[in-house]
Amino acid sequence: MTTSWKAWVSGFIGVLIFSGSLPATRVGLADFAPLFLTSARAVIAAGLGAVLLIALRERRPLRSDLLSLGIIALGVVVGFPLLTALALQSITSAQSIVFIGLLPLCTALFGVLRAGERPSAVFWIFSVTGAALVAGFAMATTADMAISGAGLMIAAVIACGLGYAEGARLSRRLGGWQVISWSLVLSLPVMLPLALWTIPMDLGAVSTSGWVALAYVSLFSMMIGFIFWYRGLALGGIASVGQLQLLQPFLGFVLAAGLLHEKVSLPMLATALLVVLCVAGSRRFA
Repeated sequence: MTTSWKAWVSGFIGVLIFSGSLPATRVGLADFAPLFLTSARAVIAAGLGAVLLIALRERRPLRSDLLSLGIIALGVVVGFPLLTALALQSITSAQSIVFIGLLPLCTALFGVLRAGERPSAVFWIFSVTGAALVAGFAMATTADMAISGAGLMIAAVIACGLGYAEGARLSRRLGGWQVISWSLVLSLPVMLPLALWTIPMDLGAVSTSGWVALAYVSLFSMMIGFIFWYRGLALGGIASVGQLQLLQPFLGFVLAAGLLHEKVSLPMLATALLVVLCVAGSRRFA
């Protein structure tokens, strides 16, 4: 398998894992407050990351890496999880999922600003077209969306795009799982006290689905997904592989249809097909 295909396979696995994050967060909010869900997932993932770093005797990042690790922590450890959890208090998971279609364009822009990438003009045409398709689909299907929830999701996408681009840039030197692990460990002095402060009074009242949701967002969304995602971005380019995120809303809808028995409409399938073509085009001309 060529390096290009390894990058796209790794990226797709990451996107597939991330597709369950927002539905899982929505389920978790039935039992946990947004601050606890955000901090607890970071603490659990940081524990796993610390064990891996110590067991494999990974070298410490340079002092000059701390700023980048801080940006990653603010973007994907704190910013995106907290903002989406707050947004999901006023909008549904299906409504929140459609905003993720704007993430590839945001990631590509930060890839230009932070990593010095220079995709071709044709790439930008496919990227903007894909984002416009997803945005148009969102506007056509979520007319009753709360303005506050939409604003929080846009802020979450910006934070996540920055964290993705910065993490991919640093992964080229440190490695994907090392970058997310060090970012999680860096956030631990803040997230651990916050988790202890916001922990539910009666843990026995937490439902099984709540624990499963917390486990998913902690182990998969906060750690395992990033191992594949940062590897894909580092190997194949932030702007190019980042276009796979255009598929994430539709993968989320498929999960909703399979697990929650929600209806998948013909316009949804048609839009998904056009988005796939945009992803293929952006890969060809990146």
